[in-house]
Amino acid sequence: MAHPEWVTALISQNGNAYEEGLSEGWNPIQRYWRDRSEANRQALRELLTPASIRWQYEHGVPDTSLVSPDGSALDAWYIQRPEVDEIQLDLFGDNASNVALYPAFQTYFRTHRPRLLAIWGRNDPFFLPAGAEAFRRDIPDA
Repeated sequence: MAHPEWVTALISQNGNAYEEGLSEGWNPIQRYWRDRSEANRQALRELLTPASIRWQYEHGVPDTSLVSPDGSALDAWYIQRPEVDEIQLDLFGDNASNVALYPAFQTYFRTHRPRLLAIWGRNDPFFLPAGAEAFRRDIPDA
């Protein structure tokens, strides 16, 4: 946003800039944004379990037998390394600063109208397709 003249185009893959793009899956994370209690932080650990990580890969897939376990197994292995879970929980908390920038992003889009391609998975459990469609409000040719 600081140097719009440097931007030729934007490609967004499930990259949200509109609150309507946030699913109910964000509810526990948003609760943590509002109240940084240890209880709310601990509640987010469920998102870091191997089963939850696997669910994120398979959610909305008609035939889950076609989803290789490699990606989710590797993600689960990485998240179980010492302190990585704490880093991920910190990132969940810090995402509030990104959402707080949504109005500034939208102003940038309306003012500078960069070329934009929004690519979205219709079954993404966290970022809804409405988030992709919302870009057109500010960039009609998106």
